[in-house]
Amino acid sequence: MSASHVFLKVRRVDPGTVASARDVTVADIHESMGTRGRAALLGARMRPIKEGQARIAGPAVTAFCWPGDNLMMHRALYLAQPGDVLVVVCQAELSGAQWGDLATRYAQQKGLAGVVVQGCVRDVDQVRALGFPVWSTHIWPIHPDKRGHGFVNAPVVCEGVEVRPGDLIVADGDAVVCVPRDEAAAIINAAHTKMQKEDEVAEKVRAGGAV
Repeated sequence: MSASHVFLKVRRVDPGTVASARDVTVADIHESMGTRGRAALLGARMRPIKEGQARIAGPAVTAFCWPGDNLMMHRALYLAQPGDVLVVVCQAELSGAQWGDLATRYAQQKGLAGVVVQGCVRDVDQVRALGFPVWSTHIWPIHPDKRGHGFVNAPVVCEGVEVRPGDLIVADGDAVVCVPRDEAAAIINAAHTKMQKEDEVAEKVRAGGAV
């Protein structure tokens, strides 16, 4: 896609699965995916900009931005719905910030769950103070243009993982994981089962038993 393409329709993972995903960790989800779990984890460079950030879960709305430009991010942000997670990719990662203070304020007003950026974010002191959950590969203040090509709501590869619009994104202090939309309910149910078993083991340890 060499020009600008904006797709309006997103078939989102169902809200019940999203709500359930907020109660399990990325580690539990990753392990519940079996041999595919490693491939579902976005690369280790993707980190929260603030330690202790709340775990988030929501359907992906995607944006692919041209070097030094974040116009497609803004279009995706405009189209995003409450509870969505914006997934932004700029392969020229340090060419221009994809996210900052004003985008954060607008995202909060719209009720987005969070944003995941392969690229750089800026205004991080203000963004941290606002408490909006942001994961990124870089922090860097270069000003972006808003005139480039790219696309919105088409599949992107974010930190080595294909993310399709409507897939389930879950992020916490460990990592970010992308769960395919059509498999999300079964995988999240399996993660809950795993978490319950681990809770039982933790209770035995508290009672003086061994792991």
